[in-house]
Amino acid sequence: MSVNLQKGQKVDLTKGNAGLKRILVGLGWDEAPRGGGGKGLFGSLFGGGNKAEDIDCDASCLVLTENGKLNHKEDVVYFGNLTHRTGAIKHMGDNLTGAGDGDDEQIMVDLSSLPQNVEKLVFVVNIYQAVQRHQHFGMIQNAFIRIVDAGNNKELCRYNLSENYDNMTAMIFGEVYRYNGEWKFTAVGAATTDNGLGEIVRRYQ
Repeated sequence: MSVNLQKGQKVDLTKGNAGLKRILVGLGWDEAPRGGGGKGLFGSLFGGGNKAEDIDCDASCLVLTENGKLNHKEDVVYFGNLTHRTGAIKHMGDNLTGAGDGDDEQIMVDLSSLPQNVEKLVFVVNIYQAVQRHQHFGMIQNAFIRIVDAGNNKELCRYNLSENYDNMTAMIFGEVYRYNGEWKFTAVGAATTDNGLGEIVRRYQ
């Protein structure tokens, strides 16, 4: 049975799931209704009656070593680098709109193949060209991150983000980390005003 987490909660992944080797990290979101065909609040603030552009959210995985740092640019798995250099992490592709039910983007992780010096995987989502397009996470609803056992497709845990994220342009959704030889997950839900993945990455260098 899947565990529903609150912000800041942690859960064991491997300790209670013997033989767990591969996980699917699913991330999802929906665009909040704007109403008025681009007019109303957002229309009046951001340019009148023209139809606003779709909000393009991009999920990424940052691979951190034992010093808590991102040591190589190849350790960022995102739409421009779909497979980690070890082959242990694979981004399943970019979703440009967030339309539809279920996961919008998925990242596969083979925990058993990660090098021993990898201590933490940080899963982040940023809005593509957020500043230029005058978009922020206050325009997003139903955001979540979930961890699935890729061996049997069983959902292990889920964290639904439910705070007000007005004017925030990026989000640290959650972290999978190694502790005493086991893998755990933390529901982070930390919003930032970073403009693009590059600014998020600099936090970990």
